[in-house]
Amino acid sequence: MVKSSKGLRKRTRQKFRKRARERGLSPITRSFVEFEEGEKANIVIDPSIQKGQPHSRFHGQTGTVVGNQGNAYLLEVKMGRKMKRVIVSPEHLRKAR
Repeated sequence: MVKSSKGLRKRTRQKFRKRARERGLSPITRSFVEFEEGEKANIVIDPSIQKGQPHSRFHGQTGTVVGNQGNAYLLEVKMGRKMKRVIVSPEHLRKAR
């Protein structure tokens, strides 16, 4: 038996898959979206852009924008009983409705 890999993107083949019409590079305007402090944002990881990706456990989570860190945003996400701070670039964020 071959030992399974333990990298950051382990077990994400189905999780990060795009639908057929969305494949390829994402529109560049996604990286220009701005978020205000206190605004809710969904973390939807875009597999075509590796920079600024949060850990795969945060995919699908909703958090509150706390501040900026360079081009990225600081989000507070509730995981169980704890509040985690995640640094995410805007390509991997969507405005929550």
